[in-house]
Amino acid sequence: MHSKRDQPDAGKREFLKSFQILAAASFGYIVLDGCSDLSYSTMAERKPMKTQDNERFTRGWERLKEIDGEAGEKVIESLKNIAPDLARYTIEYPFGDIYSRQGLDLKSREIATVAALTAMGNAAPQLRVHIHAALNVGCTPEEIVEIITQMSVYAGFPAALNAATAAKEVFVERGIIND
Repeated sequence: MHSKRDQPDAGKREFLKSFQILAAASFGYIVLDGCSDLSYSTMAERKPMKTQDNERFTRGWERLKEIDGEAGEKVIESLKNIAPDLARYTIEYPFGDIYSRQGLDLKSREIATVAALTAMGNAAPQLRVHIHAALNVGCTPEEIVEIITQMSVYAGFPAALNAATAAKEVFVERGIIND
């Protein structure tokens, strides 16, 4: 237990509180002051996606096209004018590094991805892209439904039901089932 003597008096506490507020406000002002001339369009104009002489990007772009095809390209295209660095990171890290590793084939990687996105329960757009990808790398519609059903045990029925809806949308889009 602290004695009363160890605690600052009311005047010191008030000073420390004021100092902390002033320091936080000053820091925020300094950080925000440098952002005043930024907008989404100027950010995109200033920071184009850096792709030249980048082995990870080249490897990732090829792997993305192999796995996700047009769906993956649309995702990257949608990011270019708002978050070009995020688009580049999406190509370099998941596809240039992780999907290009040895140890698992692409089908196994997509099974894991569909399972993870199903379990998350809040990533329907990404799940649809990866259901397409799973089909592209050899998963059957029946395997995808089985993955989703398996996740009902670990992620719950709401997540599995949402994933089943995403799978149905992809299967209808690809002509696998009728609506």
